[in-house]
Amino acid sequence: MTLAAASHGFLTPSGVEIAFLLVGLVTLGAAVVTVTTKQLVHAALWLVVALGGIAVEYLLLTAEFIAWVQVLIYVGSVVVLLLFGLMLTKAPIGRSPDADSGNRWAALLVAVASAAVLVWVVVDAFRASWIDLDGAAQGSTEVSGRSLFQHWVLPFEALSVLLLAALVGAIVLSRRNGEGPQETGRAAAPVRREGQR
Repeated sequence: MTLAAASHGFLTPSGVEIAFLLVGLVTLGAAVVTVTTKQLVHAALWLVVALGGIAVEYLLLTAEFIAWVQVLIYVGSVVVLLLFGLMLTKAPIGRSPDADSGNRWAALLVAVASAAVLVWVVVDAFRASWIDLDGAAQGSTEVSGRSLFQHWVLPFEALSVLLLAALVGAIVLSRRNGEGPQETGRAAAPVRREGQR
């Protein structure tokens, strides 16, 4: 056992572990504010903070490639697309009371159950896994690409279909009341009475 390993005990956190915990708490707080705020634009901006915090967590885990993918795809594309969707549709910019469906307790129960199942599945799947410290870095481009295109192709494609379905659903919901350009033009035209010119 080396001197560094002897001086760093199992329950003695290092600076990286403390930073990981603090960034995780900030990310969790931003995620909670994202789903509880009644202003849609503020929710999107808090989502940027939450996704940026996850990228910082990847950096602290020395997975630089995954961190930059997180920033480029999620923060740089998905959130920008969400903000453009909010600005180009008739979504309310200020406080929106209809953003709350009234099913907070059911949503909280489903979220806690989903989190418990996810934690159980991850712990069960990686219980006997060991990281080869002498091999290639786990967050490198080579290892990530091989893992993605050998073992995770189907979930990757399913996620792309899910994002496409979410985009189509957003378009359908924005036009849910049948307010196409022709119908709004007819509705906005003034009604003339017989005596008026």
